[in-house]
Amino acid sequence: KRQRGSSADKSLHRQPRAAGEVVTMPKSKAEPWETHDLGVVGTIGVLSDIHVPYHSEVALGAAVADLKSSGIDALVLNGDTCDFYAISRWTKNPRHRNFKGEIEQIRQLVSWIRQEFPTIPIVFKTGNHEERWAHWLWQHAPEISDEPEMGLASWLRLDQHDITLVDDQRPIMAGKLPILHGHEKGKGISAPVNQARGAFLRLHHTVLEGHGHRTSGHCEPDMFGHEVFCWSTGCLCDLRPEYARLNKWNHGFAAVTTHADGSFDVSNHRITADGRVRSS
Repeated sequence: KRQRGSSADKSLHRQPRAAGEVVTMPKSKAEPWETHDLGVVGTIGVLSDIHVPYHSEVALGAAVADLKSSGIDALVLNGDTCDFYAISRWTKNPRHRNFKGEIEQIRQLVSWIRQEFPTIPIVFKTGNHEERWAHWLWQHAPEISDEPEMGLASWLRLDQHDITLVDDQRPIMAGKLPILHGHEKGKGISAPVNQARGAFLRLHHTVLEGHGHRTSGHCEPDMFGHEVFCWSTGCLCDLRPEYARLNKWNHGFAAVTTHADGSFDVSNHRITADGRVRSS
């Protein structure tokens, strides 16, 4: 009886379309996703995986000193510049949960980097560790998460130092070379023996990336001899963190020289334990 009563109440029913009514396609909420073109002809330094405040002072100092002596024309901080340990989703040591302290040290690094390279363009790309900030906001403060003051550029004071933020996992183009942090590829080949080969198998395109904390290269020619070459860079963080005491990491960085026609040359450097820079 109750069901018959509900059926009789036509206000609960969807109204039929009028004869001849035209139904239109719904509006898409997809947003444009584009690369960030550096627009630089010259030498570009690439520093990945610094993980402040768990960085290696020796390795980071060696990389910056080498790039300064080379006279670079632009600098890319290629993801995981921050660690954001205190707001990660992983189990955390309570002694190390000092998010305000982390923020202050990252701001100090940003100021120091701009001091060391006072006139060149600097790009700050978000890696998976920087994405922890947005994820934490969505979970704990969704109502204000889209306010510009809550964004990384504001919190890290990038604007004050004329540093450009590149987020949304967008590739950075150095001429015709895409630069990724490395986490953008998704899952499936998380720890290949050769990280650069893993990048090739996922992308089938020339690329330079970080994320894996290992210096490697891999080349695949096609039947006509056209080469696809992939590189991965070493990290600039502590090589023995408490969550991965034993690993295959090494310190390193890269320098990319771009030419007017978009072609490029990559120098992929390793850094020894005593701070010496070696070419791979």
